[in-house]
Amino acid sequence: MLARGIVAALLIGLGFNLPVVAQQSPPRVALDPQWRSPRTADAKSGSAPREGPRTSGPPAATPGGQQGRAAPLRPLDARPRASIARVTKGPGTLPNEDGQVWREYDITPYTSRVTSTVKPEQAVVDWILRETGHEAWHGTPLGILSADHRTLRVYHTPEIQAIVSELVDRFVNSEAESHAFGVQVITIGHPNWRAKAHRILRPIAVESEGVQAWIIAKEDAALLLADLSKRSDFRMHSSPHLLINNGQSNVVSVIQPRTYIRDVIPRPDVWPGFEMEVGHVDEGFSLEMSPLLSVDGAMIDVVLDCHVDQVEKLVPVMIDVPTPVAQRQRAKIEVPRLTHVRFREKFRWPADHVLLVGLGVVATPVPQQRNAILGAIPFLDTPPRADLLVFVDGKGEQKPSISDTTRSAQRGSGSYRGRY
Repeated sequence: MLARGIVAALLIGLGFNLPVVAQQSPPRVALDPQWRSPRTADAKSGSAPREGPRTSGPPAATPGGQQGRAAPLRPLDARPRASIARVTKGPGTLPNEDGQVWREYDITPYTSRVTSTVKPEQAVVDWILRETGHEAWHGTPLGILSADHRTLRVYHTPEIQAIVSELVDRFVNSEAESHAFGVQVITIGHPNWRAKAHRILRPIAVESEGVQAWIIAKEDAALLLADLSKRSDFRMHSSPHLLINNGQSNVVSVIQPRTYIRDVIPRPDVWPGFEMEVGHVDEGFSLEMSPLLSVDGAMIDVVLDCHVDQVEKLVPVMIDVPTPVAQRQRAKIEVPRLTHVRFREKFRWPADHVLLVGLGVVATPVPQQRNAILGAIPFLDTPPRADLLVFVDGKGEQKPSISDTTRSAQRGSGSYRGRY
């Protein structure tokens, strides 16, 4: 204080005028005379303590109406985002500049007899898309295709309507209700069977590369299948008595998972300081077949969709996994070397013949046990390969025989024996 006064006197003597600053006392807080310390009030009156001093402003309220709690955070603007593109309501009518017409087809004769799937009408839609192409319904002219369990609704040009009408007739045709098709999937270790059977094979056009297709008379197909079954490298991968009804799809598959060590996960809490992560790969084959008989029953259309997946080899890789116990510790992981075969195509052939499709020498559909001795030799450890063949045959109208009916009646009557 003394030093500060001396400096001020010197400045005044030199002619400087210093502003006088009034000292302000700190603001006082007015206390509510009714407020008392909770402990004091509780000690004197024995009643519950009163609330403390309230701050200015309304208390926070929750959506439920309770006060004293913080309200949840909400976005500042809850309105939907405005579209950047220009959007209009349109004329309110369907455009028909290309002559589009509206048609509704009754498909209940087909959907009522199909009990193997929840949505049998999907098969009708799938075949329409295959015959007309997906682009016919997603470009110009405008087209609409919709189906439920009872009605198929189509809005398109008269040319597309004619294709749709012919397909719907093939589904609802009563003569094709009980028509069934057989499919057999086999493999032959070597494709030299073609040399002997070449004279009975009639080739047909195939768009997929590396795939061949033939039509064979039913008698010749039966002899060929019997001859192939005598070979030591013959393998049957489907039931020889598998039947598929007209217009429906069925999948023949033999798939099994193959496990391998995919990765190493550090785990300090377990011994030896890491854990093996196990993965799996689905190995095998899957064949989906969708047949459809023509209205007159003379031709058969079928769509084959085949997938073959094979693990050729599990390539080992050593990984360093240092731990506090062992700094130079190593573990082995495996990387699968895979082979995939994908095939999808539609075929059309006479109903009195058998369709034979050869997918070439590909990965075997069903995994086989490998020779441990040959597997140790690098040049001889080759993945198995085989010639994959698919036979598709129209079995005609399938009706229950008298013996089958009699056996069903006997089983039905025998189930109540001794109860009444």
